[in-house]
Amino acid sequence: MPTLILVRHGRSTANTAGLLAGWTPGVGLDERGLEQAAALPGRLAALPLAEAVTSPLQRCQETLAPLRAARPDLTVHTDDRIGECHYGDWSGRKLAELADEPLMEVVQQHPSAAAFPGGESLRAMQTRAAEAVREWNARVERDHGPEAVYLMCSHGDIIKSLVADALGLHLDLFQRISVEPCSITAIRYTRLRPFLVRLGDTGDFTSLAPRARPAGEDAQVGGDAGAP
Repeated sequence: MPTLILVRHGRSTANTAGLLAGWTPGVGLDERGLEQAAALPGRLAALPLAEAVTSPLQRCQETLAPLRAARPDLTVHTDDRIGECHYGDWSGRKLAELADEPLMEVVQQHPSAAAFPGGESLRAMQTRAAEAVREWNARVERDHGPEAVYLMCSHGDIIKSLVADALGLHLDLFQRISVEPCSITAIRYTRLRPFLVRLGDTGDFTSLAPRARPAGEDAQVGGDAGAP
């Protein structure tokens, strides 16, 4: 079965503003995010990508733009199922304000029970994304063979949920996974089990350096903003 390259979109204007973007329209990449996207073709140069699939949201489309320019023959599909979680009434709000919502504790500690008001549950988000991957795996293998490599450009919570699925982790453990903007995660699928072969690789260790963090910091819903 194919190898899936998961790319989280580059840093967005919502990331730097501390907002939970969700499906809010008009959220694109900030200056750093555009630089990350520009570097993506070089980082992926060694990979013979069979196809690419992207979330419909602007920040993912902008992330893939340089890759599409560098590889004009690469077929790129759009699939709503790998779009960001539908955060409903939480969309567009400041993460600092959401931290005081009672639901946030559920999102952090028992995410399989978390459902966003006016939106969807994290459980439903994972299900649709995992179903999309399995369908694309079959399609890519059919069209390009079992050793094919293909790419998906998606969002932090989506990618974390797919990693949990690949590792056989309960969704309640997915907040222990972190993927930074424009990081690369790779999952090799086989008939019997998936193998996680890369997780959140940015090639940049800046974010690992000591920095001030709130005591007992929770996982950031929607994904960490990465290094300053």
